[in-house]
Amino acid sequence: MDTSKSKGYFFCGIGGSGMAPLAAIVAERGGRVYGSDRAFDQGKSPEKFRALQDAGIWLFPQDGSGVDARADVLVVSSAIEESIPDVGAALSRGIPIQKRAELLAELFNESPCGISIAGTSGKSTVTGMVSVMLSAMDIDPTVMNGGVIVNFKDAPEPGQIIPSMRVGGGGVFVTETDESDGSIELYRPSVAVVNNVALDHKPVAELLGLFGDFIARAEKAVVLNFDDPHLRELAQKAKVPVYSYSLGVQEAALRAYDLEYLPSGVRFRVERERRSYPVCLQVPGGHNVANALAALSVGLAMGLDLDKLIPALETFKGISRRLEVTGGRGGITVIDDFAHNPDKIAASLKTLKEFDGRLFVIFQPHGFGPLKLMGREIVESFARYLGAEDQLLMPEVYYAGGTADRSVTARHVIGWAQEAGVDAHCFDVRGDIIPYIKAHAKTGNRIVVMGARDDTLSDFACEILELF
Repeated sequence: MDTSKSKGYFFCGIGGSGMAPLAAIVAERGGRVYGSDRAFDQGKSPEKFRALQDAGIWLFPQDGSGVDARADVLVVSSAIEESIPDVGAALSRGIPIQKRAELLAELFNESPCGISIAGTSGKSTVTGMVSVMLSAMDIDPTVMNGGVIVNFKDAPEPGQIIPSMRVGGGGVFVTETDESDGSIELYRPSVAVVNNVALDHKPVAELLGLFGDFIARAEKAVVLNFDDPHLRELAQKAKVPVYSYSLGVQEAALRAYDLEYLPSGVRFRVERERRSYPVCLQVPGGHNVANALAALSVGLAMGLDLDKLIPALETFKGISRRLEVTGGRGGITVIDDFAHNPDKIAASLKTLKEFDGRLFVIFQPHGFGPLKLMGREIVESFARYLGAEDQLLMPEVYYAGGTADRSVTARHVIGWAQEAGVDAHCFDVRGDIIPYIKAHAKTGNRIVVMGARDDTLSDFACEILELF
């Protein structure tokens, strides 16, 4: 891919979690980068947009005015809708349109060692763990992640414009790889990682085909979670060595045991080839033990020493909005979390219920389509883990624009939750939750703001904290 200064890339929706780091990578590699975003027009997330501008990226209103002769290609997230002014401008001026995933796959496939991390859940965390671990070992990877890596935010590194990416010189490219739009088919990884297979944007049967083909394309190694029976079956698709890990399956090559849950982390031991090693993570929950095993397995697949991998991994501080504590006041804790599908919601709630305290879960669904596909399964996760004293509070679905089938709404889901015995309440707009929380939250309670895609959820968590 030519990212010389003679080529201009215009990113439509440049502030998105998958768009911003890719735009930053292209800019850091020397490409001329422009972009627009509704959130920028509305004055939201100013720090992120300021960081992009400080890196020499030109930002324009999302009205099509920036898509002119300076742009050689328009980069869009997924669906190309002519109603979007930037898309209309590109079509009228004959400017080629490329999907985000296509551009990312081009960059990734050119790298000497591409580490592609896939699966229904845990992609951003495993990508962050691998990136921090390899950076701590001076391997200098290029990183593309959908979540903000706390280590990169706290201590910015060379080649980093925003803390969900970095451009390194080590020839290793670590990326989170999405299956929701089928773009996983574009990647040719050296090391292919699949964390799990569960219902999300696509039915499981379709996911099995995508992940099976992905595993078969790996050129050096495959890393699989053997706690997932689907992945034990898909292991036979691999044409290269399989590095398996598990919390319970004895035949896995890397196993964790003796888990000790802590409020802000977890201790455990890991066994490989009859040797045992202690590990202490700075992120909580059994799901993060599985994520850590995936990251360590990547290092082993690269031929690195487990004795050195573990202390490097232990420096990992987490991913923003993954059970991230916004703060605590008056004995009330506010937590910001990205969970949005049944698997992620279950993992977060399981971790939260390892410690006492009433939960108020404010769940904002991230799209009408996903809610229609998995709304009842989402309710099952809440019904399984929320106790009689807990409450589920839901505003209407987050709407990011475009066409949408609105046959399933938040009110449908709240109705299903109430039928399942959950103390659930629906609100017309998110702001209506503020006075409700103020009136009902007490000392010892935890308030969890849960949902994806909407950057302002973190601002909402801060607004709630200010109540106390």
